[in-house]
Amino acid sequence: MLYRPLGRTGLSVSEIGFGCASWWGQRAFSERDAQALVEAALAGGVTLFDTAPGYSGGEAEPRLGRVLKGRDVSGLVISTKAGTRFENGRIVRDMSPQAIRVSVSRSLERLGLSKIQVLQLHGPSAAELVPELLEPLADLKRQGLVTAIGVTSFDPAVIDRAIDQPQIDVVMIDYNVLRPERGPLIARAAAAGKGVLAGMPLAMGHTGGQVLKIRSLRDLWYAARALKNHRAEIAAGARFGFLHRRADMTGAQAALAYVLANRDVAAAVVGVTRMSHLTDNLAASGLALLPDLADAIRTAQDAHPN
Repeated sequence: MLYRPLGRTGLSVSEIGFGCASWWGQRAFSERDAQALVEAALAGGVTLFDTAPGYSGGEAEPRLGRVLKGRDVSGLVISTKAGTRFENGRIVRDMSPQAIRVSVSRSLERLGLSKIQVLQLHGPSAAELVPELLEPLADLKRQGLVTAIGVTSFDPAVIDRAIDQPQIDVVMIDYNVLRPERGPLIARAAAAGKGVLAGMPLAMGHTGGQVLKIRSLRDLWYAARALKNHRAEIAAGARFGFLHRRADMTGAQAALAYVLANRDVAAAVVGVTRMSHLTDNLAASGLALLPDLADAIRTAQDAHPN
């Protein structure tokens, strides 16, 4: 596993991060299997684990805490979020400073930590990134409760505003073969000293037609979510089927090689629920994006620009 600096935070992270969300955190997914995946990730050199209070119906964050209990976490970078939570069967959004403080306190308890290495505002609007919110976040750093403050958003306008805020250390944005237009924004963030995390680096499996591969309840769950929220990405992903027809790497490895070829990206955060998928992902660390593959990806992107 290779490692990269997370902007100017002083933190170093594995270039493949483990996303503790979605089906991984659901009660329907065995905790024993969830733990085995985390243990395999740790054995493979993963140091970055990303979760949130609202993920998996509120189950992902406490599950990660149980899995890490009793372990030496001093070499890990645990990233969680604030501003949203799961309550009474729905996601509640509250970006007030008081709600953020309460969220941090609860996250520390659920994760069994004395400090959160990366605390990210979860989907704020650009208008909410004002001193009234950001200064209390800076106070959390001064109190030693948080190492770095970040923003997670798949809205470029939000990330664009976050880059200009001195209190923000890290940004997470969706970046994959379907989102090449994020490149200049990522470059601007890195130039400003921000650590950049790539969310959805595998484009949710749409380059391989994953939505059509129903083998279990988890696949049905992912397919239903994709058909509800990501139909455009399903269609766009069909253009990149060639990623999965290579002899030298798997489709997931090709997709990750593309993301990690951007040296301004500190880590690609991937969620998995199958050990074979995790093994594929870990093997992508250090893989070069070969010229023929880069050319093929660029051709597919240019044919249908976003």
